[in-house]
Amino acid sequence: MLLFDAHLDLSMNAIEWNRDLTQELSAIREREKHLTDKPDRGRGVVSFPEMRRGNIGLCVATQIGRYVAPDNHLPGWHSQAQAWGMTQAQVAWYQAMEYEGEMVQIRDWEGLQKHLSLWQGAESTEKLPIGYILSLEGADSLLSLDHLHMAYKYGLRAVGPAHYGPGVYAYGTDADQPLSNKGKDLIREMERLGIILDATHLCDSAFWDAMDIYAGPVWASHNLVRKITPHNRQFSDEMIRELLSRGAVIGMAFDAWMMIPGWERGKTKPQEVGLKIEHVMDHLDHICQLAGNANHVGIGSDLDGAFGTEQCPADLDSIADLQTMTELLSKRGYSQQDIEGIMWRNWVNFLEIAWK
Repeated sequence: MLLFDAHLDLSMNAIEWNRDLTQELSAIREREKHLTDKPDRGRGVVSFPEMRRGNIGLCVATQIGRYVAPDNHLPGWHSQAQAWGMTQAQVAWYQAMEYEGEMVQIRDWEGLQKHLSLWQGAESTEKLPIGYILSLEGADSLLSLDHLHMAYKYGLRAVGPAHYGPGVYAYGTDADQPLSNKGKDLIREMERLGIILDATHLCDSAFWDAMDIYAGPVWASHNLVRKITPHNRQFSDEMIRELLSRGAVIGMAFDAWMMIPGWERGKTKPQEVGLKIEHVMDHLDHICQLAGNANHVGIGSDLDGAFGTEQCPADLDSIADLQTMTELLSKRGYSQQDIEGIMWRNWVNFLEIAWK
C-alpha cells in the first residue's frame, strides 16, 4: 500500500549527519559505523532505496535550524543568520535531489494529483522520484516575515513555529510561554499565505494562543498522546479535541521515548522493554476513540530524527517496516478503508481541502 510519511528530517541527515541517502541503508551504516559524534551512528533506518521498498512515495520533508541564545544549552546556531544559512543549504540539497531524479517537490493540489497518479499507476517504484512537501521545523531561522515570503516562493508549505526550548517565535517542548507579538505576527502571515500550521512541539500556552489566532489549515505532523506517555511533548485530550474540531490530521511518531512512559534516552534499550511498532497503535486508537472515526490519524514517523535503531521499536530495522502497520491495524479491527486512510489518504484528503 502507498504510504505517506508526514515527518522526515531528510536534509538534516544529508547536510549535518553527512549521509548520502541515495545509497543502500547497509552502505550508509557501514560508512559511519566507526564514528562517535552522534549517538545514532551506524544505526540509521532511512534511505531512498528503503523508502521505495516500503512504497513511501510521499513525505513531508523538513528544514531545521535552531537559534540558541548564550544561556540556552541546546544544540543550535548562535545567530538567526547562521540558522537561515543552514536551512538554505538544506534547500540546495533538496534541489540537487530533484536534479538527480531522486525527489520531486509538491507545492499544490495539481502537483499532488500528478504524483499520486505516477506512483499508483507504476508497475515498479524502484526508480520513481519520491514526492516531498517542504516544511520548516521551528521557525527560528526566519529572520523576518520577508524571509517567510522568500521561503514560500521556493516551496515552503508548512511551518511548525517551535521546536525544543525557547524559540524566536514560540516556545516549544520542555518550555512554556505565551506567544509573543512576533510569534502572533508570524502565524497571521502564514495564514495569509496559506501555509499550514504544524502544531507539533508548541508548548501548551503557545498552542492555545495559536488556535485562537490562526484560522487556516492545521495539522500535527508527528505527535503522540499525553494520557499514555505523560510529558509536555505529547498532546492532552483537550488539545487533541481542539485539533479534531479543526479537521487536523495527527501523525504517529516512532521515537521510543514518546511511545512508552519511563524511557531514558541513551540508557533504555528497545529489546529490553519489548518496545514494538504495536505500541504506537495504542496512541492511534486513543485519538480514533476521541474522534469517533479513523479520519484524523496518519504516519509522521520522525525516523532518523537524530535517533536510529537504538531509540525506535525493536521490530523496526528500516523505514520500510512501517508497512507492517497494515496487518497490525487489521488485527485491531480497522477496515480496509480506515487502513488506507491512515497509511496515506487522510493526509491527501487534508491537503485537498487546504489547497483546493
